[in-house]
Amino acid sequence: MGMLMLNPKPRTSENLLPLLLVAAVGVLLALWEQFIEGSSGWSATSATLGWGATSVAMSGTGIFLIYVFWYSRFGRIASSDLSVGSKLPDFELSDSDGDTFLSSDLVGSPAVLMFYRGNWCPLCMAQIREISDRYQDLDALGVKLILVSPQSHEQTATLAATYDVPFRFLVDKDNEVARSLGISVTNGVPAGIPGGYAPDTVMPTLVVTNANGTIIFSDQTDNYRVRPEPDVYLAVLRRAGAIA
Repeated sequence: MGMLMLNPKPRTSENLLPLLLVAAVGVLLALWEQFIEGSSGWSATSATLGWGATSVAMSGTGIFLIYVFWYSRFGRIASSDLSVGSKLPDFELSDSDGDTFLSSDLVGSPAVLMFYRGNWCPLCMAQIREISDRYQDLDALGVKLILVSPQSHEQTATLAATYDVPFRFLVDKDNEVARSLGISVTNGVPAGIPGGYAPDTVMPTLVVTNANGTIIFSDQTDNYRVRPEPDVYLAVLRRAGAIA
């Protein structure tokens, strides 16, 4: 888990099965030591350990299970406003410079809209970096990329300055658009995150529209660690005839 934070990837597997197997093996070894070998117990086994190996293994595994099957998930109900076949709803945002952006501005070109949680989210930053690496592929196909977050204009401008690509980095002030679309999260920013972020955020959401403004792909993940790869929505665009 530490490696995921220090070297963030755009996505992980849904249930982190390799780590779950490691945790299960740890519990089995601890139980073997206690009940078969009789060399450890539930309580302290040494002055430095402080807890029995079995207690440590089971507590750690329990916390990990809570993270994988509860904390990582939103209990999300998919937004009907962003369902495939629907027209992209009308909404208004502003960019990092404060200029107004209308969703209707996207009509005439295929577009990818990514709602991300903020600069504080390692997976969001890795996903944006991954998309920026595919910029030439998207640009050659005439695809516009719109990145939307409820974070401040200053935080958004800092992120935009990191990438030398003509993406639109937009601000959803007070999370109004996310709430209207049903993709907001109340108090979704983890406690203790530095940077002065507002407590409410957005569920990671990626929507692809064709030149007519019709949604042809909608990823409304229920797990913030699971995100679509660029090849997936590029294939959707090609299959729908939205790009060459």
